[in-house]
Amino acid sequence: MNMKTTYQIIYAMLLCLTGITTVKAQEHRLPLDSVLARVTTNPALQAYDARISAQDAYANGAKNLDAPKISAGQYQTPYQLNPNMGSFMISGEQMFTNPAKLRAKEDYMKGMSKVTAEDKNYLKNQLIAQAKQYYYERVVLEKKLNLLQNTQDLFEYMLKDANIRLTYGKEKLGNIYKAKADLYELDNTREQLNNEISQKNIMLNTLMDRDKQTAFTVDTTIVLKDYETSITDTSTLVNARSDIKGINRNIELQRLNAQMEYSKRKPDFGIQASHMISYGGYPNQYILMASVTIPIAPWASKEYKANLKGIRYEMEDLKQKKLDILNQAEGQLVSLRTDMSSKKRQLKNYQQNIIPALQNNYKTSLQAYEQNTGDLPSVLEGIKDLQTKRMEALDRLQEVLNLQMAYEKENERY
Repeated sequence: MNMKTTYQIIYAMLLCLTGITTVKAQEHRLPLDSVLARVTTNPALQAYDARISAQDAYANGAKNLDAPKISAGQYQTPYQLNPNMGSFMISGEQMFTNPAKLRAKEDYMKGMSKVTAEDKNYLKNQLIAQAKQYYYERVVLEKKLNLLQNTQDLFEYMLKDANIRLTYGKEKLGNIYKAKADLYELDNTREQLNNEISQKNIMLNTLMDRDKQTAFTVDTTIVLKDYETSITDTSTLVNARSDIKGINRNIELQRLNAQMEYSKRKPDFGIQASHMISYGGYPNQYILMASVTIPIAPWASKEYKANLKGIRYEMEDLKQKKLDILNQAEGQLVSLRTDMSSKKRQLKNYQQNIIPALQNNYKTSLQAYEQNTGDLPSVLEGIKDLQTKRMEALDRLQEVLNLQMAYEKENERY
């Protein structure tokens, strides 16, 4: 291979630096949508489904009446047995809870599962955000690994050329050892990247509730959204965010709780029937009585009045908490859009200015080396500078993706 062919190959590798991809088994490829679909079956979310079913089941028994009471025994019978006095009595009692109380209790218990459903949606949003972050980090790590491989190829070509020059006395042995050290240093970087990829795989497999060591590849296609130009108003947040919906459900639940407490003002009814079998030939007797509670009595009404007052404070607390979450969410979204815009400008500067300038620097040092007016360390330094800035550009890309994920998390966009 002549020198001209060698440099042509190096130039071609340089131009293809960002386009090289690693060929991997397609049968284990998981796009982001597939990962997110599996995350929705996470055991933590299924636990919420079980809790919702339990609360609905409890609500089905809310209209249950108190159990009837049956009693039997001696009635007005003297201690000294006298067959002509007293009787044997059989008695039955039943209390009937006011229907308004039962309806209020049922409505309250049905409302509990609606709160739990929003708690589930909140956790779902958190898990999906985690999955997106790990997936994007895995994608960027793959791109770094591909970049590292390309850099290694450049080092190997330069080392091969330097060895050829060494045989003709046109290269220093120390420079070759320095090139080998730079080449071996890439192995440590590769090991670190592979370790981080394995860690992201474990995290994603954990979220998908499957074997933690299952290997898979990811879709490295990156789509950047123009969220920095979006405007999110309060009504959109109220309709989108599950934590705010959860607060609204809690406010509604407290309203139902207030109705349940207020229904305690209504009386309950009861009936008692007894049959007495008299001794000594006296006629049998019976008792038939109705009863009604008087919950508005001052000594009986203190509890529900105090509870109603406490519920009003609870509702006010929830309303203020809702306003606080909305205020923080709006501020967070503005901050994310500002940061996203800045990071994208930095990324664009890397792609359009910094990296092309370093490419030209590398080409210049390579041409000088080819013409014997430059040295090998300058070429190696150019390769390392170029790799460093490309890595930094990928770090900026990771930051943009994290901001994009955070923005979607705040708006609960799946």
